[in-house]
Amino acid sequence: MTADTTAHHSQEDGSSPNALKKLGHALKPSTIASKLHRSSDKDEDRQDGDLPEQGKAAQRTEQKRHEKEEKERRMQQEHEEVERRRKESDQRAEREEPAELRERYGELRHPGEIALLDDVVQEPEGTHVVFRARIHTQRELSANLNFLIFRQRGFTIQGVLHEGVSAHMIKWVQRLPDESIVQVSGTLQRPPKPITSSVDSPLEVAVETIHLVEPSRNIPFGLYHGEPPPQRSRLHNRTLDLRHPTNQAIFKIRARILKVFRDTLDELDFLEINTPKLQPAATESGAEVFRVNYFGRKAFLAQSPQLMKQMAISADFGRVYEVGPVFRAENSNTHRHLTEYTGLDIEMSLKQDYHEVFYVLDTILKNMFRAIASMKNELARVREVWDSEDFVFLDETPVIPFSEAVQMLRDDGRDVEEEDLHTPDEIRLGQLVKKKYGADYYIVDRFPKSARPFYTANDGKTTNSFDMFVRGQEICTGGQRINDPIQLRQSMRDSGIDEADMEEYLSAFDWGMPPHGGAGLGLERIVTFYLDLPDVRLSSLFHRDPHSLPAKQPSLPHPDADTTKTYDPEHPPPLENLIANYGDATNTSWLDDRFEIWRDSETGAAIGYVQQSGKFCMLTGDPLCDDKQQVEVSRRFLEFVKHDLKLKPVWMLVSEEFQEILAEQYGWRTFSCTQEQRSDSDQVTSEVIQNKKEQRGVFKVSEVELSDDFKRRADKRIEEWKNTRSSRGKQVHLTEIAPWRDPEHRRYFIAESDPKSRQSNGDAENGTGKKQSNGESDNSTSDGEPIIETLVVLTRLSPKHGYQLKWALDFPSAPHGAIESTVQAALSAVPGEPVTFGAAVAESFVTEHGIGGFRGKFLEKTYRSIVHSMSLDKKAGFREKFGVTGERTYICYPKHAIKAHEYGEIVKFFE
Repeated sequence: MTADTTAHHSQEDGSSPNALKKLGHALKPSTIASKLHRSSDKDEDRQDGDLPEQGKAAQRTEQKRHEKEEKERRMQQEHEEVERRRKESDQRAEREEPAELRERYGELRHPGEIALLDDVVQEPEGTHVVFRARIHTQRELSANLNFLIFRQRGFTIQGVLHEGVSAHMIKWVQRLPDESIVQVSGTLQRPPKPITSSVDSPLEVAVETIHLVEPSRNIPFGLYHGEPPPQRSRLHNRTLDLRHPTNQAIFKIRARILKVFRDTLDELDFLEINTPKLQPAATESGAEVFRVNYFGRKAFLAQSPQLMKQMAISADFGRVYEVGPVFRAENSNTHRHLTEYTGLDIEMSLKQDYHEVFYVLDTILKNMFRAIASMKNELARVREVWDSEDFVFLDETPVIPFSEAVQMLRDDGRDVEEEDLHTPDEIRLGQLVKKKYGADYYIVDRFPKSARPFYTANDGKTTNSFDMFVRGQEICTGGQRINDPIQLRQSMRDSGIDEADMEEYLSAFDWGMPPHGGAGLGLERIVTFYLDLPDVRLSSLFHRDPHSLPAKQPSLPHPDADTTKTYDPEHPPPLENLIANYGDATNTSWLDDRFEIWRDSETGAAIGYVQQSGKFCMLTGDPLCDDKQQVEVSRRFLEFVKHDLKLKPVWMLVSEEFQEILAEQYGWRTFSCTQEQRSDSDQVTSEVIQNKKEQRGVFKVSEVELSDDFKRRADKRIEEWKNTRSSRGKQVHLTEIAPWRDPEHRRYFIAESDPKSRQSNGDAENGTGKKQSNGESDNSTSDGEPIIETLVVLTRLSPKHGYQLKWALDFPSAPHGAIESTVQAALSAVPGEPVTFGAAVAESFVTEHGIGGFRGKFLEKTYRSIVHSMSLDKKAGFREKFGVTGERTYICYPKHAIKAHEYGEIVKFFE
């Protein structure tokens, strides 16, 4: 929209500047806000003095909460006021306008045929057009004049609402926010004065009808007015940012580069391939790979398709190329590094020497440069935001030996070693090359061995390899590969790479590998450096760098059980939901019948306890509340224990953080002889994953939904399991076997076998399938229904703690390895989630607060005696198969609360 064009139409309308200003702001939220805010500002000031005295930090938190709530209230009032005025305006239009005028605007009801704006901007004057586009911006001048710029896929055209439209129609359009999608019909006309704003047609659309397809809501920034927002804000709101015509132009150029790459290589008889991105070993350097859990085994995201490309050459493909993602775990936060980018890779058999590779690449790149230079409109769009000089490349590309490049930099006064070039050196070299050769594109050849991967052919000092540069920045690395298997193995040993992880790759060389070479280009770098953009992230659709995928504060699965919010004391949040919001493994035992539940009247928080021996209040696990509330909640609970129960509290299996609260706030004694055992699925042993009996079909592992029939079959097996356990004497445990409680937060996994198949394989524990030596009957069923061999139950804990493997029941006569396979299936069902196996004895006894000397030694001796006599460390062997790591939990009690002969009460609680 230009000032000249606006002035011309304004003079025809005859409206005064003041009237235009008022009408231009009609019904805008900003004009309503100040009126709504005045009284509420006073209310807010008055409320500030009423904040409770909870310390400065608590006051600030409370103040922020008040401010947030007040802002939300104001926005709601503002929205309601806008909607009220809009409704009044629409009602007035219905009364005053004839139906035929009302049909020319409003919500879209009949889509009809539409043209692309790409085509509309090419049409001649007088053409009637119907198209769909976004409102890029609009200039509101009066009740009878309004200018808009419409935008679609990076193309823009000016529209005008003036002759033949009603004031109500203009006002309705003025209320539409930028970025709303509208369907427009009108006639292309030449404006009174040339349009000087950035549009793709010298004509404008005289709008006849305009209908709303979909409004925009709460956009963080506009794409037209003023200076663009900071890059961080634009990348954070990338979908909106990508709509900008400049970004549309960048990605059209990017797409053209990809097409030229493919077309050129197809003409040169290359075959496109697609290699897997999950690899068994690092391609280049173990420190730069992303490791993933591949069904419990180690795998890596490919740093490049390098290994597979070479294997394709051994497979006699001759010449191959690939376009695909490349992953680099480099913690580099520079303008030219990404952790995931699009790689353009080639590999080819060689006839004479490795220079054949860069002759091919030279052809590809020059074709790309010519194609980009032909995209005049797109280049102009980009330069509207990021100006750049014309890109220069020569018919004969400068090829500079690495040693000569180093000398050029030294002659320039830079201290450069003959190892590799750092980014500042590369940029400066580009400036020197431009000055000497007049070119923005060149090649540096014969890099030293220390700067190249293990597979690069070399003479012991220098390599048959090269880099290609655009405006002083590297876009490509390539060269000849080692094809002799003996030399390759030696190079791997020298680089510290284990041959055992590369067997498949090495076999391609043992079976005969022709001389070959290849290269990898970074698509984002080509785009960025050719266009001279400030950051490679601008050439990536949704970039990935070390700061991507930030850790977010997990939301509570049950907002109605948020203890930081007000609640109805008559209807406190269910205990099950509090466990899912705040709980760890120990808290799940509070669902057992023996636990009583105390509720905090102020927050709705919960604490489970058991009254024992008429003296003690036995507690397990942290309070179920927000971490910031633990001090106040525990204080109120301990007052309840003292005054109401009149018992001595013993708080067990609590976290390190909560035991610090008990020690520092109340002076309690604390020690640790237990730990929460959390699983690291990357450390699972291979026999757990590769169970031969499961592979042979002796049993099948699956997740099941609860049904009456399943519970009936499982209950029968659980009773058999209990009978077997009862014969083993005294057991130590915290929780009852009650898998059907709280099914909303539980998942069930089983191993099942077919009775006939299992008996024929002789896989029962005693190998017979007949009556067991302990008097149990054969567990196969008369009707031949599948036998439940194992049951594993996962319980949902707080977002911070993930899941608990609540029960892992290995039923009598189950095939060997079935329970391990079932547990692993459960772990694999919740990838990326922490999983705890629950509490277990720790390897050592540790005193923390207030315990030392004789008492500490006595406790440690007693602890070791109990562990040995009751075999409490037996679970360790099973759990170690799943890579568990221990996280200490603590036992805490007030000073003088437990006498020496009363420590047995702790063991008694778990019997």
